[in-house]
Amino acid sequence: MGLFSKLTPSSGNFFETFSEATSNLVTISARLKDLVQATDESAREVIVREIQDLENVGDEITHRLFTELSNHFITPFDREDIHMLASALDDIADFINGAASRISLYNFIDHDPVIPTLVGVLCRQTTEVHQAVANLKNMKNAQRVREAIIRINDLEKEADSIFELAIARLFSEEKDPIALIKKKEILSVIETATDKCEDVGNVIESILVKNS
Repeated sequence: MGLFSKLTPSSGNFFETFSEATSNLVTISARLKDLVQATDESAREVIVREIQDLENVGDEITHRLFTELSNHFITPFDREDIHMLASALDDIADFINGAASRISLYNFIDHDPVIPTLVGVLCRQTTEVHQAVANLKNMKNAQRVREAIIRINDLEKEADSIFELAIARLFSEEKDPIALIKKKEILSVIETATDKCEDVGNVIESILVKNS
């Protein structure tokens, strides 16, 4: 019998709601990629507003998860893990929105490919997060979940390398201290979003261990 096959409808719609959250992350990270590649000011403003709206959608989904948690006695896995997973997913959206907000506030346009490259890694991570959560519903897919977690962690290491090299080059080449501060902060927020994806992977790994 699968881990969750014995549960009744009274266990809520946690997996459907988690799927909404991860789908939203795939979309919001893709819009961040569009933003860092855009040069038209009006188009950038539209994308920033869309990212803000998507972050609000993420907040609403997180609120629904917490409401479900308080309204259902039976849950598919530990209540603490549900809370941690919901919070970790919400953190990713928060940092993506934080990066977009800074790009907008700083009127930041940079032709260096390092930021789009870092965001590309983040996009790949959110896709893996979505796959990991989608397969979590059935423990027969545990190996697929573990493989997705490995890819999330590998991508986080790739992001770390990109970030560290970018910061080293920034301090070596950038002569304008204001421009340096702006770019460093944007890079840091995006890199933190990749760290938060790794946090999601760690929560999911803990769920697998507890329910194996």
